[in-house]
Formats: sequence, C-alpha cells, structure tokens
Amino acid sequence: MVIPMKDNHDKEFKPIDNAFTREVRSDLETNIDKFRDPVVLGEMVYRLLEERENTNRLLKNILQKLESMEMKMGAVPAMPDLGGAEPLLPEIDDNILKFVKGQGKATSEEVRAKFNYRGKNAASARLNRLCDMGLLQKQQVGKKVFFFP
Repeated sequence: MVIPMKDNHDKEFKPIDNAFTREVRSDLETNIDKFRDPVVLGEMVYRLLEERENTNRLLKNILQKLESMEMKMGAVPAMPDLGGAEPLLPEIDDNILKFVKGQGKATSEEVRAKFNYRGKNAASARLNRLCDMGLLQKQQVGKKVFFFP
C-alpha cells in the first residue's frame, strides 16, 4: 500500500508496511481468487438484484406516502385548462377511459379483467388518477367502488 507523504523536502510516495497492510493485502488476494469462481459471481449478482428490488419497493412506498401527503395538503397541481378539450393521456389511460365511458360505469375488477392486470391495485391506481384529473368520478356502493364518466 502506498500513501503520499506530505513533506516539504520529499515529494515521493513512501510505502507503509505494517501488520494491518499485510492483513488487508492477504484478504484481497484470497477474495480475488474467490471472485474468479462463477458460482460466487452468480450469488453476488443475485444478492444485488434482491437488494435492488428491496430498494425499489422502499422507494415506491416513500413515493406513495409523499403523493398521499401532497394530496392531503392540496399541493398537487391542478390540471391545465384546455378549453374543453380532453388532456393527452397515455394510451392505457385513454383506453381505460373509453372502456368506462362505453360501459357507463366500471369497477377496478372489471378494468383489471379487461386490461389483463395481475391485481386490482394497478387498475385502482389508474382509475383513481383519472378521478384526480377530473376525467372520472367514483362512488362507493357497499364494498365496491364504481367509476363513471
């Protein structure tokens, strides 16, 4: 290990040789041999992917809580006035809006089935966002929530 020495007289790098340096060097040499094993590399990649998924889950939860707080505070910006024209939407939202208008009303379960979502949460989130934009309205009847134009 080489550490620069701050000395006015000598501007050269001087190696530091002590027990700690030798131990670190030994550990690195041992691990470098392990990193050549594809099984070890595969395990490391797998664990990195797991950590990334966990991080993404945490970030998603934080984002949902932040959006919820913004909604409660009224900090969500209002939709711009388009003079009666409908706003531009992602294709899936546009298709969902057309489906609800065609049906007259729809539940998140119906939207889930029509658009092949795995669960109701994704369909509910899309429908609720369309409600927040003022494009749909919703009403709860018993345990079901109906969305209508």
